[in-house]
Amino acid sequence: MPKLRRNPDLKKLDGWYYAHRGLHDNQSDAPENSIRAFELAVNHRFGIELDVQLTKDIIPVVFHDYNLKRTCGVDKKVSELTYEELKQYCLFGSEQRIPTFSEALSCIAGKVPIVVELKIPWNAKSICEVVSKELDNYIGFYCIESFNPFGLMWYKKHYPKIVRGQLATDFSKEKIEGSKVQYFILKHLLFNFQTKPDFIAYHHVYKTGLSFTICRKLYQTKAVAWTIKSQKQLDECREYYDLFIFEQFLPEDKEN
Repeated sequence: MPKLRRNPDLKKLDGWYYAHRGLHDNQSDAPENSIRAFELAVNHRFGIELDVQLTKDIIPVVFHDYNLKRTCGVDKKVSELTYEELKQYCLFGSEQRIPTFSEALSCIAGKVPIVVELKIPWNAKSICEVVSKELDNYIGFYCIESFNPFGLMWYKKHYPKIVRGQLATDFSKEKIEGSKVQYFILKHLLFNFQTKPDFIAYHHVYKTGLSFTICRKLYQTKAVAWTIKSQKQLDECREYYDLFIFEQFLPEDKEN
């Protein structure tokens, strides 16, 4: 059972499509999670989903992978580098560099809503404390989400009024390495009784999953689809989800 009492701020998510890691194209000057991708999303009036994790010197940066290999061609982990070391690398051969969370917030500046995904490999407390301090003075609307339920539990305790979402997928079918027991618990949202999420963000491919369906239909939990990659996928998911995180195309009713 997720949270049943609706957070009044939850409705602020409505009426937007959310550009996954900004309105990006990894072949252009606007790669994922870059300042340019955020600028384009704002200009097109899309909400923004972005990822935050910590460097070795505890600087929150906007970056998805734990390793730089895919994005920067360097086999190093974000957590092993200071920000001074990290900022020397460019994203996908562009001139864009990995932004700090503060730089991303300054760019977006409350113009569109933000879905902040907390990348939490182990300790939730450290990243939650740092990110929440950055957001304390932010002027726009944001919510937080994470695969790691301990991040949501931290926010429930310390910032109960902030909208929070539980990310999930079918980890076994995605062939993600890890504990089968742990992934069974996360897939079936069995931490909801502790985290009490305001919404469930589920991989759109598994839209008919039992636990997700129970949350959506029985408990009337707001459902967010990730990541939609075509208009066809978007149309097929409309009856299952309330909000949509997209990439690689422009939703038809927003192209103009």
